[in-house]
Amino acid sequence: MTEPDEKTSEDTRLVATFLLAGGLFGIDTALIQEVSKVGAITPVRHAPAYVMGIRNLRGKIVTVIDLQARLDLGAADLTGESRILIVENAGEPVGLVVDGVSDTISINQADIKPPPPGLHGIQAHNLLGVHRTGERIVSLLDPAIVLKAEEEHAGEMAIKERVAS
Repeated sequence: MTEPDEKTSEDTRLVATFLLAGGLFGIDTALIQEVSKVGAITPVRHAPAYVMGIRNLRGKIVTVIDLQARLDLGAADLTGESRILIVENAGEPVGLVVDGVSDTISINQADIKPPPPGLHGIQAHNLLGVHRTGERIVSLLDPAIVLKAEEEHAGEMAIKERVAS
C-alpha cells in the first residue's frame, strides 16, 4: 500500500482499496483492524455458502466471509495475493476475503457520489457510494451494511424454513 497523507479532516476519509472480482472496492481504514494472509480456514458445516469457515487469529476465532460471494459476484478464487480484512461486527472479529489489497487513498466526502441508479439488489444495497480515482472507480463498502445484510438474509431464510415446515 502507498503511504496515506497524514493530514485528514472531518471532510476527508482514508480508504483502503482492494480488488474483488475484477473491480476496485474500498473500506474506511478506521473500520479495518488488520490485514492478514488467508492461511488455514476450518469449514463450518451448514453455514451459508458465503461463509468460508473460521480461523484462529492469535487466539481469537474469526468467522471468514467470502466477500465476493456475499456480494453475489461469484465465489472467490484464492491465490497468493488473496487477503483477509479483519473488521468488527457486533463486538466480534470477522474476516472478509478479498482478491488482493491495493492502496490507501484519501477521499474528500464531497467527491463521493451515490451508487449508479441502474444497480439493483445486493450490490446496490451494500454500496455507500462511488469515487473516481484516476481512470478507476472505487466502490465504497461499509462492512456493517454487508454483515447486517448477512444476518437479515439468514433470518429470512429461517422464517421461510419454519413456514414451509
